[in-house]
Amino acid sequence: MALDPTRHKDWEIAEEAESRMKTVYELGEQLGLAKEELLPHGHYVAKLDYRKILESRQSKPDGKYVDVTAITPTPLGEGKSTCAMGLVQGLGKRNKSVMGAIRQPSGGPTMNIKGSAAGGGLAQCIPLTPFSLGLTGDINAIMNSHNLGMVALTSRMQHENNYTDEELAKRGLKRLDIHPKKVEFNWIIDFCAQALRNITIGQGAKMDGPMMQSRFDIAVSSEIMAILSVAKNLEDMRNKIGKIVLAYDRQDRPITTADLEVDGAMTAWMVEALNPNLMQTLEGQPVAVHAGPFANIAIGQSSVIADRVALKLADYNVTESGFGADIGFEKFWNLKCRYSNLKPHCAVVVATIRALKCHGGAPIPVPGRPMPEEYGKENVGWVEEGCKNLLHHIETVKKAGINPVVCINAFYMDTENEIKAVRRLCEEAGARVAVSKHWQYGGDGALEFADAVTDACEEENEFRFLYDLDTPLEKRIELIAREVYGADGVSFGPDAQAKLKRMEKDPDMKDMGTCMVKTHLSLSHEPSLKGVPRNWTLPVRDILTYKGAGFVVPVAGTISLMPGTGSDPAYRRIDVDTETGKVKGLF
Repeated sequence: MALDPTRHKDWEIAEEAESRMKTVYELGEQLGLAKEELLPHGHYVAKLDYRKILESRQSKPDGKYVDVTAITPTPLGEGKSTCAMGLVQGLGKRNKSVMGAIRQPSGGPTMNIKGSAAGGGLAQCIPLTPFSLGLTGDINAIMNSHNLGMVALTSRMQHENNYTDEELAKRGLKRLDIHPKKVEFNWIIDFCAQALRNITIGQGAKMDGPMMQSRFDIAVSSEIMAILSVAKNLEDMRNKIGKIVLAYDRQDRPITTADLEVDGAMTAWMVEALNPNLMQTLEGQPVAVHAGPFANIAIGQSSVIADRVALKLADYNVTESGFGADIGFEKFWNLKCRYSNLKPHCAVVVATIRALKCHGGAPIPVPGRPMPEEYGKENVGWVEEGCKNLLHHIETVKKAGINPVVCINAFYMDTENEIKAVRRLCEEAGARVAVSKHWQYGGDGALEFADAVTDACEEENEFRFLYDLDTPLEKRIELIAREVYGADGVSFGPDAQAKLKRMEKDPDMKDMGTCMVKTHLSLSHEPSLKGVPRNWTLPVRDILTYKGAGFVVPVAGTISLMPGTGSDPAYRRIDVDTETGKVKGLF
């Protein structure tokens, strides 16, 4: 079958390409892996023994490190994952040794509206079904590890309610005096389940646990997922899990997983999950898939371990940061690179003509409804106005001292005049610009893109963080709001103010990064404000503490840690061919 994304759906393209994909043994040979460094999960997916790979290649220089980010997302999508896969394929066509490193998708968006984030058209990561439906079980391990922490906490609260100090001592326990209204932890599930945002647990008799308010969050927001993203090795992961704060006692002292003696068991669930997963592009280049935190409510990066492995196995490592540069790239810049000590050589800012029109004044599309007819007509004015958002993100990348490359993720309906307008404005702003047609033509359509990234990687840059860790937390939040989002300032709600005061007294705060929670749909906290909003203040309503991962987490606006499932979710179109066992309809 001749693959044509203008006629075939993504899952159809993936299914045909999978009929001729490389086995993991062929990929291992391509990467120069020893037999014991490859841990197969069937013929087409494997885990990589990161410890053996890194130990055997300690003296090998790292490859070039490239991050793919984007403009502020719209309902039309910008195609970061598609561009990341297209770039890997384009570099492969230029005979470069290249590897991708991307996140594992969550079951929430896969079964909802967004889809599985494997890329699209002729630039995808395959095999699609394992990629989209659990892969090798890493997210299941995270859910078990995380929820075991809640089991330990709630059962301890029950025993302390039911037993005297003497009876607790007989069981080798000391009263922790956990405050039932100061529980920081929650339950997690890997779906978008709005009905679980607010629940009551412990209903029944005294042996059914303490009755209290609780909630479920989506699995990818878990602190365990964040730890998987930033851990350097198993020892580092074990130490970080032991520092997770589950609750506070009645004297406002933190209760950790180590206090409950559950940290070792929680780590036990995660041992195998620490190894990255090996997959491939449609054109057979290797891709490491590992960790999957959202960027609007978490760190939004694939793992440090996956990047370190890819940088040793290939001359180019292409990774991707979730959502726009204000969120995913900011966290790549100030969190992931800080924890990994890796210096990026280039950052790509992805934009589509349709998304620029959306930021420039065109009617905002509604998922599931017909595309407004305005998007089918040339409108250079809307494109130029929308470029203000793109230029803002270019400046954010430049503030990090990194060489920006703008990728115009082109489609057959884009016009020459619209593309020329984007190229002109971006080049005037000092960015390289490449038009890429990987969605329609695969690696052959990404050659200009690959060349621009290669050139950018050869230039020296002056990478620098936005803030030092000794910068006070309030000042850090204001720096991110002003310098990255474009806010005039920050306001703190009562809960946030109280926690700021408590954190000022905590000596551990000086070693913790700042991981913002904010909508991805706008530079501001208001999803409806497109382009580059002016004259606004960022409202921070709460500040969470992820001591295990090493993050302070300010929460801006009304964003929830548990997304909801829409009225026309993807699961309505997913099914199984009962003759072959193949899954249909994934995208």
